[in-house]
Amino acid sequence: MKSHRFWYKSLTVFMVVLLLLLSACSGNKKETSGSGADGTLSIMWWGPQERHDATLKALDIYTEQNPDVKFKPEYLAWDGYWSKLPTLAASKSMTDILQMDSAYMDEYVSRGTLEDLSDIDLSGIVDPKIIENLKIDGKLYGIPLSHNGQGLAFNKAELEAAGIPLPQKDWTWEDYFDFGINARSKLPEGKYPVNDYSSGWDWYQYYQTSMGKGPVLEGDKFNLDKDLWFEFQKIHEEFRKEGIVPPPDVQTAFLENDPKGDPMASGTVMTRNATVGSVSVLESLMPGKVEVVNIPTGPAGGGWAQPTIFLSISATSKKKEKAKEFVKWFISDMEAGKVLGLTRGIPLSEEIYKELEPTLEPKDVLSKKLMETAIDKALPFYPPPAGWSEWVQAYEKEMQAVMYGQQSLEEAFEKINELGTSTAAKLSGK
Repeated sequence: MKSHRFWYKSLTVFMVVLLLLLSACSGNKKETSGSGADGTLSIMWWGPQERHDATLKALDIYTEQNPDVKFKPEYLAWDGYWSKLPTLAASKSMTDILQMDSAYMDEYVSRGTLEDLSDIDLSGIVDPKIIENLKIDGKLYGIPLSHNGQGLAFNKAELEAAGIPLPQKDWTWEDYFDFGINARSKLPEGKYPVNDYSSGWDWYQYYQTSMGKGPVLEGDKFNLDKDLWFEFQKIHEEFRKEGIVPPPDVQTAFLENDPKGDPMASGTVMTRNATVGSVSVLESLMPGKVEVVNIPTGPAGGGWAQPTIFLSISATSKKKEKAKEFVKWFISDMEAGKVLGLTRGIPLSEEIYKELEPTLEPKDVLSKKLMETAIDKALPFYPPPAGWSEWVQAYEKEMQAVMYGQQSLEEAFEKINELGTSTAAKLSGK
C-alpha cells in the first residue's frame, strides 16, 4: 500500500513538473513569434522596399542593444497602409507603434486613437520650434522623423538651352506668372513653361496663405477668399488660352514620377511642384538636369517646410513606455541613423546628417537643397482636416470641368463655396 502511495505521489510530482516545463516552452514560443508577449512591440509603416529593408535592420540593432525587446513588424505600400489602418483603429487593434502622416494626423487624433507623446524629452534632438508647430491643442501626437518642405523643381538644362532666365530663390507669384508668359515664346510647340494647377485646392491655398488671408480649410472653418480665388483662376484661364499650360487632356493624364507620364521627366513641362521627399525621384529620372526653387511667395511668405511623417503610439497600447523609449531612440541613435539613411527623408538630427553627408548621392543633395530653399519664407503646412475629403474631391471635379470648358468659373465657385459652407456648418454642429 505504501509503495502505491509513493508511486502516485511520484507521478503527481512528475506531472506538475512536466506541465510547468510545457508552460515555459509555450511562453518562449509566444515571445519569439511576436504575438504580443510583454517584450514584443508591434510596429507598422508604409513605404518602398528600400525603407522596409532599412527599418528591419534598425529594429535588429535595437534588439541587440535591448535584448528584452523584440518586434512584430508589418509594412505595406501607401495605399494598402491607409486601407488597413482605419479598420485597425475601429477595432482598437492598432499596432503599438505606427507611422503617421500629417495629412491624416488630425483625423486619428479626433478619433482618440493616438497617445499624447509630450512627455518624451526631445531636447537636443528636435528644434523646440518644430515641436510647438506640430502640437494639436497643446499636445504632441507624433514624433517627427525627418525634414520636409514644398518647392518647385525645374528643368535647368532645357531652360538654359532655350535661353530662358532661370527661376530665382524667393521669387514671387508675379515673377512666377511672368516666367510662364516669357518662357512660352521661347519654347517649341508641345512644351509648356508651367502646369495647370487650377484644379488643385492646395495650390490655390498656397496663393491665399501667401497673401496673408489664412488657409482655406482649418478644422471646421471654411475660408475661401472670393476675390483672390477669381484673380488666381482667371490667370490660369488666360494661360490655357495662350498655351502657357498644357491642354486639359494632357494635364489630367500626367502621372508624377513615371518616366513617361511625369510632366517634367517626359520633357513636356519645364516646372512642377516637388517635396523634399519626392524631388530625389525626379533627379533619378533626369540625372543632372533638375534644379529647385521655392513655391512663389507673397507678402506673408510662401510654401511650407516642416516634418510631415511621424512615429505615433496607439492610445490602446499596453506597452506605451517601452514604445516611447524606442521612438526616441529611432530618431537619435547614430547607428540606427546610418542604417536608415534618407529612407524617410532628411534626418532631423544634424549630427546624423553630417555622418551621412559624405556618402550622399546627387539626388539626396538636391533634397537637402530644396529644404534649405523652402524654409526661409515658409508658412505652416495646412493639410485637409478631418471631414473635408468630399469637398477636396468636389473641388478637383468642378475645376476640371472648368478646364474642359464644361462650366464657367462662376458656376464652379458657387458649387465649391456652397459645399464648403455646408460642410463647415455640419462639422461645427450648427
